[in-house]
Amino acid sequence: MDTRLPSASAPREFFIDWLRIGALALLILFHVGMAYTSWTWHVKSAAAVDVAAAVEPWMRLTAPWRMTLLFVVSGLATSLMLQRRAVVGSTAPEGWLRERARRLLLPLLAGMVLIVPPQSYFEVRQFHGYGGSYFEFLRVYFSGGASFCAPQRGCLILPTWNHLWFLPYLFAYTALLAAVHRRWPQALDGWAARLTSWRGAFLLAWPVAWLLLTRLTLAPVFGETHAFFDDLFVHSQFAPAFALGVLLARAPSVGLWPRLQALRHVALLLALLAWGLLVATAPGPLWRALPWSLMQWCAVVAALGYAQRHLQRDSALRARLSEAVFPVYVLHQTVTVLGVVLLARWQLPASLEAAALVALTLGVSWAGYEFVRRVGALRPWFGLAAPRAARSELRVPRCA
Repeated sequence: MDTRLPSASAPREFFIDWLRIGALALLILFHVGMAYTSWTWHVKSAAAVDVAAAVEPWMRLTAPWRMTLLFVVSGLATSLMLQRRAVVGSTAPEGWLRERARRLLLPLLAGMVLIVPPQSYFEVRQFHGYGGSYFEFLRVYFSGGASFCAPQRGCLILPTWNHLWFLPYLFAYTALLAAVHRRWPQALDGWAARLTSWRGAFLLAWPVAWLLLTRLTLAPVFGETHAFFDDLFVHSQFAPAFALGVLLARAPSVGLWPRLQALRHVALLLALLAWGLLVATAPGPLWRALPWSLMQWCAVVAALGYAQRHLQRDSALRARLSEAVFPVYVLHQTVTVLGVVLLARWQLPASLEAAALVALTLGVSWAGYEFVRRVGALRPWFGLAAPRAARSELRVPRCA
């Protein structure tokens, strides 16, 4: 099989789209599952008390690696876009970065103003004893600096971006990439060439070692805040993942990609072994950090290898799902939170309630996408290109 990444004039890398689609599906399932665990989240189903112990091992099947995969894929797609824009000479790096800012930061703004507030409202009602109306809460939400604190949950500082934290992180890494490309235009290709020296066990060992080191040293100090400026541990995990995706997009076809494919079976087995250890081992910094870090990288290697091997194909379904990823991502968590509140009134069995919550989240989020894509003025606020730009981008990967 030809494992080359396409040139600037070749069709888009379809397997990247399929990975993004799969990553969103995992994210939706994970966020639905969060309503049924003992872990801190925005709202909880009443059934969580009874089913958390059964749900949490399955949540750990994707928790270590789903965001790492998303940042690697985003780096891949962002790098491919930058290469193709540079080849056709359509946009200077500065103009390209302005386009990425509109694509990523307008949905962030719209999300913080319109989409996220209902999540925070029902969170403070359930866990902080807030009794005001939604419109009274909005005045508190937009006042700036307001916070709600509760034991074992910490403080909710408003306004917030909740699940949309991925967008400012991705934009910051994209801006750094644009700066490097502008200042040292040949450096990325040189670094990508050096990356091809990674072989066999080293391709698995070096990233795992870095993830383990930062988890053991930075996580206890900084934690995981998703507040950007104080989130050094998260940056240490995801900025290298994004950078690795950038370099993978530039790696010579005879180098790294065939090795990722060759390692996919071994990586999958190691990831499953790590999952078993993660579920079975007693809590402790090392005994949790080691299988977590092993799974975090090996699952990504397996996903990349299998996807490029089997998903480099196009279809009408891929095109529609790929366009829907960003709006559905923006909308889905609010729909899930509202669904938990709505379904609580019916006191359904946990399995039936969870299935209904998945269906509700997918259905309403998809309906929101179908509405937004038909209204030109709304498209940029949900991560969609303007209609004319969308037609011109049919062969350019989207990364967000």
